[in-house]
Amino acid sequence: MAAITAASSSSSLTTVRKQNPNYAFHSNSFNQNLRISGTSFTETLLNLSISLSKSSSSSSRITPVSATTSDDSSFTAATSFHGICYVLGENIDTDQIIPAEYLTLVPSKPEEYKKLGSFALIGLPTDKYPTRFVEKDQFKSKYSIIIAGDNFGCGSSREHAPVALGAAGVTVVVAELYARIFFRNSVATGEVYPLESEGRLVDECTTGDVITIELGESLLINHTTGKEYKLKPIGDAGPVIEAGGIFAYARKAGMIPTLAPSS
Repeated sequence: MAAITAASSSSSLTTVRKQNPNYAFHSNSFNQNLRISGTSFTETLLNLSISLSKSSSSSSRITPVSATTSDDSSFTAATSFHGICYVLGENIDTDQIIPAEYLTLVPSKPEEYKKLGSFALIGLPTDKYPTRFVEKDQFKSKYSIIIAGDNFGCGSSREHAPVALGAAGVTVVVAELYARIFFRNSVATGEVYPLESEGRLVDECTTGDVITIELGESLLINHTTGKEYKLKPIGDAGPVIEAGGIFAYARKAGMIPTLAPSS
């Protein structure tokens, strides 16, 4: 592995882009956990493609494409993420990630998406987390990697949670286990990579440590301490996140119609 120069306080992305039965699950069984009413993820997208194709008229700007999956080689996974980490504890819920009062912000509007980033993790108790994740009057955090404990993202099903983190500049969350809905929303939106640790990294890392994550090797390197840790593979969720979310992936794979260029 090529030598990596430690980052400054400004985090950078080096390559383009126990157990709670009520919430937690393992990311390496992504396909199995993303089943909807007995229908697999791919089959669901295929049915959506057929439905959209039937409903689109000949005068529509939507151009139906073949509902077949493309070769996995057409999706190039990001290989390495490098930055400063922010360490959290257990049971970080969605109201701590983005409080309900900010859910009126619409992520599809660029200015409001930007504002969401400024409020990421603003619900954390200041007595336990005195270091702000996003500095006051800033929209981006200097911490591009989050390391958390068990049951990260529990609480409500709000998609704003991973979106707010992504808007703040987070590329990867590494947690012991995730709330199922947070993991699904992370994959569906393509905002962050929700990786699982093999062990309890919150006791091994400190906020401000310089971290590199080698996605292909499922490896976390703490340059501050000089230690390395194995992560669980992201599995089939990886290409979906790399594509930019579930609908972007489906369009690239030819599962749903794609918008034709405006004339």
